[in-house]
Amino acid sequence: MGDEPASEDDTLLHSEKEFHDAAKRNDTARMEELIKRGVDIKAKNNTERTALHWAAGAGNVDAVRLLLDHDVPVDDEDSNGRNLLHCAAQRGHLRVMEFIMENLEDVCVDQTDKMDRTAFHLAAEHGQLEVVEFLIRHGCSHSAKDKEKDTALHLAAKNGHLSVLQKIVDVGVDLDEKNLEGLTCLHLAAEGGHSDCVKLLLQAGADVNVQTQKKMNCLHYAALHGYEEIARILVDAGIHVDAVNHQNASATHLAVLQNFPALVKLLIDAECDLDIPDNRQQTSLHIAAEHGRQDIAEMILIAGVNLKLTDKQGKTSLDVAARGNHINLADMIIKADRFYKWEKDNLNSDSNSWVAKHLTFKQDHRVETQHIRSVMWRLATKYLKPGEWKKLAHYWKFTDAHIRAIEQQWTGTASYREHGHRMLLIWLHGVIVAGENPVKGLYEGLVGIGRRDLAESIRKKANADPASPKKCTAM
Repeated sequence: MGDEPASEDDTLLHSEKEFHDAAKRNDTARMEELIKRGVDIKAKNNTERTALHWAAGAGNVDAVRLLLDHDVPVDDEDSNGRNLLHCAAQRGHLRVMEFIMENLEDVCVDQTDKMDRTAFHLAAEHGQLEVVEFLIRHGCSHSAKDKEKDTALHLAAKNGHLSVLQKIVDVGVDLDEKNLEGLTCLHLAAEGGHSDCVKLLLQAGADVNVQTQKKMNCLHYAALHGYEEIARILVDAGIHVDAVNHQNASATHLAVLQNFPALVKLLIDAECDLDIPDNRQQTSLHIAAEHGRQDIAEMILIAGVNLKLTDKQGKTSLDVAARGNHINLADMIIKADRFYKWEKDNLNSDSNSWVAKHLTFKQDHRVETQHIRSVMWRLATKYLKPGEWKKLAHYWKFTDAHIRAIEQQWTGTASYREHGHRMLLIWLHGVIVAGENPVKGLYEGLVGIGRRDLAESIRKKANADPASPKKCTAM
């Protein structure tokens, strides 16, 4: 015919390429013409596909019938090892499949491609419900595994094909079958964010606490991706919230690391253990401190944690926050530490009190404390000498670790002013929580470190200012 190659990277001649294109668009008249002119109907392109693959993949029954009438090999495989049944199944072309199964002998319904996937695998993976039902009726293997040890159930769950998943569950398969990495269909549904599939599988009896080879449970995957709804479903189904993976990380560790505050709150509400150390001996608070995650850190601090726990380097979460120059977070931890001590000393306090309901460790920007805060700013920046803020801190029972953490911040030779201001605001937080008079406490502290002059000056100013929240009349 004097044909030239269709292109440099194609193995087909022009006429063969035209024949393939005619098969794709179900143009049987053009196909007949080319056959009469002697075209090679078995010709393969550079991915080993014949015209039959294209016809089946496009759902073109007429083209398929024509090719099979001309004795085209039924089991010709493309470069992926797929035959016409695979191609039709993947694309959901039921009429082609019906034609193949009704008109051809010796068609193996469970023929595998190079990945060991059957037509059932491919139909499930691509959500082709009618094809899935058709293959089940024709007796396909429901639990065949591909090279990754995935079943059709795995693939339907992974891709969120709810109706296909339901159909496969209904025929009765092992819901806890694991693939090569030890993942079940429930893991894959959770990892893919398919909450409806997760619900279906749990209702059908899938094991909620199953772990992969890396000891990941489904909650780990929900935490990793921030899937709040799935996490809630799993918690309600009784998943172990404190299960740890191969790095000894709990779902809470992962949610903190990935910065998903709503998920951290959900796990705290589910009473997770916030003091679990991972393989770096880091707690969830260590991770929040390392990354400067204030909202998450506050949730953890309000829930209550052991602030003495140290990581592999012997650092507490306070050390980590200070070293990372996360100043506000470091101050929050010191406030929490002092609050825990106050709470312990006042055990008879009502847990439903004003304190419990309004507890916060963040910076105070309230109008009602504006006056006392400005007094403290002037005190720290104009009147306290270098070193005096530390004397005050010791007087008010700040620990050496607290003082060290505050001192870690360096803004130059006058850093002591910033340090003093931070310490005073931390102290003020504790005074307000305890319901005490800040002016009285400030007066006593300054007298205690030998600065009666400053104490008297502050008392006069506070008592003269009508905006002062509590006058120091008792002194």
